[in-house]
Amino acid sequence: MGPVPMVPEIHLFLAEDSVLLWARLEAEAGVSLSAPYWATAWPGGQALARYVLDNPELVAGRTVLDLASGSGLVAIAAAMAGAAEVTANDTDGYAIAAIQANANANGERIIALVDDLTDGDGGDAEVILAGDCLYNADIASKMLPFVGRAMNRGATVLLGDPGRGYAPPGLLRTLTTYQASALGAAEDGQRHEVSVLTPVAVALAG
Repeated sequence: MGPVPMVPEIHLFLAEDSVLLWARLEAEAGVSLSAPYWATAWPGGQALARYVLDNPELVAGRTVLDLASGSGLVAIAAAMAGAAEVTANDTDGYAIAAIQANANANGERIIALVDDLTDGDGGDAEVILAGDCLYNADIASKMLPFVGRAMNRGATVLLGDPGRGYAPPGLLRTLTTYQASALGAAEDGQRHEVSVLTPVAVALAG
C-alpha cells in the first residue's frame, strides 16, 4: 500500500506487476478473467482525483457516481472532498473488493456497486466521474452515449483522459491538463499529459 503519484493524500493497495497478478488470479480461478484494471492507478483517474480534491465545490454536499471505478481512487477523492454520498461502480467483482479495501484504508465510506450501468443515465447521481473511460473504441462507443444521456438530464459529468484518441473533438471540453510522468500501467509509461474533460454537446446522447 502506498501513495498515488498525483494524489499523495490517497493511499491504495496496488499491484507492482498487474500482468503477473492477472496470471496468478486466472491460475487460481481456473478460468479466464478480465484484466485487473483495479490494481493500477490509471492516469485518467489520477488526474480526475486531483481535480476533484483541488475543486471540492464540484462534489461537496452532492451525490456522486464514480463509473468504472477500478481501484476506487476517484470515489475516495470525492468522499474526501465532501460529497454527501459516493457510489463506486464497476463490472468486476474483484474491483468491488479493491474499492472497499481502499476506501476503508483511507477512512472513507463508499457504496460499492457491481453492475454495467452504461445503458442508463446515471440515475439520481448529481455528479458523474469517470477516469480513463475512453480506453479503446469499444468502450468509448458505450461510454459516450451514457455521458450524453447523463448530461442531458442535468448531471455534472467529468472525465479523465490521457489522450488515447477516443475523445471526440468538439464534443468534450478540456477543463485542465496536467503534466506528469510515469503514470499508470506500463503501456502508459510514455504518457506525460492527462486532461480532465466535460461534455459540451447534446450530440453525445444516443
